Amino acid sequence: MSVFGSIMSSIFGGAAAASPAPTSAPPPSPAGASSSSAGSTPASPSTRAQAAAGPPGGAATSPATQVDVAAVMDNLAEASPEDLDWRKSIVDLMKLLKLDSSLAARKELATELHYTGSMKDSAAMNVWLHKQVMIKLAENGGKVPSELKH
Repeated sequence: MSVFGSIMSSIFGGAAAASPAPTSAPPPSPAGASSSSAGSTPASPSTRAQAAAGPPGGAATSPATQVDVAAVMDNLAEASPEDLDWRKSIVDLMKLLKLDSSLAARKELATELHYTGSMKDSAAMNVWLHKQVMIKLAENGGKVPSELKH
């Protein structure tokens, strides 16, 4: 799996446990649909994660299934014994998600996201990576505060 894919999976897959489940009932089945118990049993975490990640093909999810990235990350930060500032640091964001935050992993992420700057300037690369990750999360169905995308 790609580094960005791991970030998305960690956030969108963790959304079911980190944020409250939606309170609205699922839409009724269309007439003629088989009567399954799908509407009466809660969705599994993996089913909710798949719904949050969106349909295959990379299309963004509808607002009803949008994952609140800030809520997920804030919950992880509160539970962490370390003082990590995920809102400003790509390294801290990756650490909260229990992903490899090494320079090599960040360079791999930069390559995935088509970074064109010098990878020798890790500070500039890290700032760019953080912004791009926030933008990409929003493009893929995440609800990201606007100040984190600019």
